[in-house]
Amino acid sequence: MLSQVLSASALVAAAQAVTFSVGSTGGNATSPYQYGLMFEDINNSGDGGVYAELIQNRAFQGNDVYPRSTAYWNPLGGAALSLKNLSTPLSAALPTSMQVTTNGTGTTGFSNVGFWGFPVVAGWEYKGSFYVSGGLDGNLTVCLTSNDNVEYAEASVEVSSSDAWTQYNYTFSPTVSAPNSNNTLNFTFAASDLTGAVNFNLLSLFPPTYNNRENGLRIDLMEGMGALKPSFFRAPGGNNVEGLREPYWWNWTQTVGPLVDRPGYPGTWGYENTDGLGLIEYMLWAQDLDMDISLSVHAGYFLDGVAVPESEIQTYVQAALDQLEFLTGDASTTWGAYRESLGYGPFVVNFVEVGNEDSLGGGGPTYAAYRFPAFYNAISAKYPDITIIASYYDVDGATPPYNASGDFHEYAIPRQMSNQFTYFDNYTSAHPILIGEYAIIEYDTGVQTGPQWNTGAPRAFVPFWYGSVAEAVFLLGAERNSDKMIGAAYAPGFQNLNRWQWIPDLFEFDAYPAHTTMSTSWHVIQLLSGTRISENLPITYDGVWGPAFFVAGRNAVTGSHIAKIAVYNATASVPFDLSFDGVGAGATANLTYIVAPMNATNPIGGNVVETHTSMVTAMHNGSFVFELPEYSVAVLEIGAQAAGPGHNYGNPNYRRGWKGFKSWGKKNSHDGWGGNGAGW
Repeated sequence: MLSQVLSASALVAAAQAVTFSVGSTGGNATSPYQYGLMFEDINNSGDGGVYAELIQNRAFQGNDVYPRSTAYWNPLGGAALSLKNLSTPLSAALPTSMQVTTNGTGTTGFSNVGFWGFPVVAGWEYKGSFYVSGGLDGNLTVCLTSNDNVEYAEASVEVSSSDAWTQYNYTFSPTVSAPNSNNTLNFTFAASDLTGAVNFNLLSLFPPTYNNRENGLRIDLMEGMGALKPSFFRAPGGNNVEGLREPYWWNWTQTVGPLVDRPGYPGTWGYENTDGLGLIEYMLWAQDLDMDISLSVHAGYFLDGVAVPESEIQTYVQAALDQLEFLTGDASTTWGAYRESLGYGPFVVNFVEVGNEDSLGGGGPTYAAYRFPAFYNAISAKYPDITIIASYYDVDGATPPYNASGDFHEYAIPRQMSNQFTYFDNYTSAHPILIGEYAIIEYDTGVQTGPQWNTGAPRAFVPFWYGSVAEAVFLLGAERNSDKMIGAAYAPGFQNLNRWQWIPDLFEFDAYPAHTTMSTSWHVIQLLSGTRISENLPITYDGVWGPAFFVAGRNAVTGSHIAKIAVYNATASVPFDLSFDGVGAGATANLTYIVAPMNATNPIGGNVVETHTSMVTAMHNGSFVFELPEYSVAVLEIGAQAAGPGHNYGNPNYRRGWKGFKSWGKKNSHDGWGGNGAGW
C-alpha cells in the first residue's frame, strides 16, 4: 500500500524525521529558464511525429545518401508507378515526380501508407493538396480507407489535363473514428480519363494542427510538451545540425519559404528529412509554447569526423550571421526583409549554441583552435546581448573555448545520476551552464558505474520509475545551483513506436492518437517545472543527502514558499519536519507527490504514476510534518498569505515573470540576479 500523509500524532511512532529549516534571507535568484525542451529529429520525431504531415515520401526527395524512390506508395487497379525528372519539374528543389500509367480499365490509381498508418478521428477536418502535370482529365477521388476496405472520408477533385503543374486542394471530415491506424490514403480515377502519363508531386494531407497553424504541428504532442511549461527550446537539434558528411549540413536557407522550394536533407538518423519542419516552424513552435529559443548553428564539423579547414570557416560563420539577421533583423536588412515577405515579424533570440558535442569524434582541437572563436567573435560583435554557448563543457575540469557558457550532456544509469545531487556545487565559472541533454538510459546491473555504451548491454526501451526519480535527484541538484545554470532539458524528446534509433525518450507515439504516452520522466518534469522557485533560500540541515534530497525557495511572482523533494533508494516511507523562517503555526501548505512501483514503466497510452495531493497545517512551532513514500517526488507550496514577505517579493523585474527577466541572459550582467546585486 502507498503511504499516506501522516498526521502529527501518527508520526510519534515513525522513524527519525528528516528535519530541515529554510531561511528568509541570503538566497540567490534562480535562472529564469530552469526547465526546457530539446528537439532532435530522431526516431521519425519530426517527419512522422510532431510535424503533422500525414503522407510519407510526399515529394520524392532524396540524394546519394537516401536515394529517391516510390517507397510508401503502392499502385491500385493495374497502375504502374515510376519516378521521372521532367524537363519542366515542379521546382528546382523538387525535380522528381511520380508518374502514373496504366494498361487497365475501370478504376486505377495509387495509395500511400502514411507514417505506418493514418489517424482517423471523427470531426477532424483534414486538409489535402497535390500537384498534377500531364494527361488526366476527369474526377479524382481521395479516400481515407481502412486496410479491410472501410471508407472513412472521401473527397472528389476535378482534374484538368495540362502540361503545366497545377495544385489541387481538398478537405474531408470523417463521421466515425477508426479503431486503429491501419488505414491508407487512396487516390483513384477512371483509367479512361488518362490521355497519357500523368505526374504527381508534393502530395500532402494535414489533420488539425496546434493553434491551427498552416504546415503545423501535431496537437497531442504539442499539448504534452506545453503541459511541462518549458521555458527554453534547444533546436533544431544536435546531430542533425552537424550533418552526416560534406556537403550535407542543416542549411537553414533551404528550410524556409514555400514547401516547393525546400529540397529536403539527409537526416543523421537513417532517413530523409522533408524540411517541412523548418526554421520558421521551429520559431513558431517556441512561440506557441512560450519558450525562448536556444538556436543551434552548424559549426563546420560533420559526423564523419571531418572539420572544415580554417580557410573555409567564414562561409559557415556568415550563414549563422545571416540566420540571425533573418530571425531578428528589421525590414531594412536583406534577410529581415525576406522574412517579412513571408509574413513574419522579427523573433527574439537570446541564446546561440555553436555546433553540437564538438568534444566527441575528434572535433575538440579544431573547435577550440579556430572554429568556435570564429563564431564567437563574429556573433558577439554584432549581437552583444546574445549568450553564446559552446557545445561541450566538462564540469570536472576542462572548460570550453573563451570560457563561454557550455552545454553539458549527461546520459547515465540510476546509480550514477542519483549520486549527482551535489555535482554542480563547486561549479565556479562566470558563465551559466546549459544541461542541454540528460536522461537515464539503462537499468542498474551488477556493479557498473555508468552506461555500457559499447558492450551491447540492453538499453531501457522507455523511462522507468526509479530511473525517473534518479533524474529528479539530478534536477534538484541543478536547481539548488540554479544561479549557475541556464536550464535542463531531457533528451531525446520523441519515440515513434514504429521506427526508432535511440531509446528511451520522453514521449512515445505512433499514428494512432490513443497510443501517445507520456513517460514516467515526463511526470517528474511536469511536477518540478510546474512550480517554479525564483529565489533559492538557504537550508539548514545537519543530515546527509540520501535517501532524501531537496531544494527550497520562494516564488517572487506568487509570493509563495516552496520545497521540492525527491526520495530515492529508501527502504520505507520517510518522515519530514520542515520549517520556513517567518511561517508560523496554523499556516497551510499544499503537498503534491507522485509515486509509482519502483520498476514501473507507463504502458502505451496509459499511466502508472499516481498523484497524491493533500493540505498540511503547520504545527505549533511552525513546522510542517508529513511523510513521503520511498521512490517519490514531491512539491510543498505555502501560499503568499502564509509565507511572509520576501526581500525580493515585489521586485518589478520579477513581477514580469521569468520570461520578462531578461537581464539574466545578458553577458556580464551579473547584477540582474533578483535585482539586488547578488552575482554568481
